[in-house]
Amino acid sequence: MKESGNWRHICVDAQRMFAEDTPWYVPWMARVLPQLLEVCERHAERTIFTRFMPPRRPDDAVGSWKDYYHKWRMMTGEHLPPELLGLAPVLQALVPPARIFDKMTYSPWIDGRLNAHLRQESVGTVVVTGGETDVCVLATVLGAIDLGFHVIVLRDAVCSGADKTHDAAVDLLGDRFSVQLEMMTSEEFLSTATM
Repeated sequence: MKESGNWRHICVDAQRMFAEDTPWYVPWMARVLPQLLEVCERHAERTIFTRFMPPRRPDDAVGSWKDYYHKWRMMTGEHLPPELLGLAPVLQALVPPARIFDKMTYSPWIDGRLNAHLRQESVGTVVVTGGETDVCVLATVLGAIDLGFHVIVLRDAVCSGADKTHDAAVDLLGDRFSVQLEMMTSEEFLSTATM
């Protein structure tokens, strides 16, 4: 691992609505949950959980998000039980000291709050896990790179509902962003991570 300095772990959208029987169910979530839990438990005070928060109704969204939520109406607040927005139960137990950051888009960087928070804490590196590799994880990673963070992606702790695009996203990140990003396993990271 390159010199990481002050780092934070961003665990992307490890929520019940992706881990349980919903139209957005990601079967791989169960497969990566042990790695997520180990990283989060060992470094709970450095962990930030993002949560993807749909609007109450499709028309509460803006622009093309309205069309998106008209397609996925069953996943809006008027239909989805609110408890499914929460983290997987084993992860919820880590809050606090882990923190939660809610977002309304794939990227957690859009409104500037997360960036400002990390800059205030003098963070230089973000370690990214969670789902989905080819959607919210990808948006999190690319935004972090654009903002100048060094990024570490734990390849055995990211998941998607689509194997082909998961593999393509992992290949893309590892090949095209190798100066600004490191790919490693959870075990490799945990063996070198400093408090």
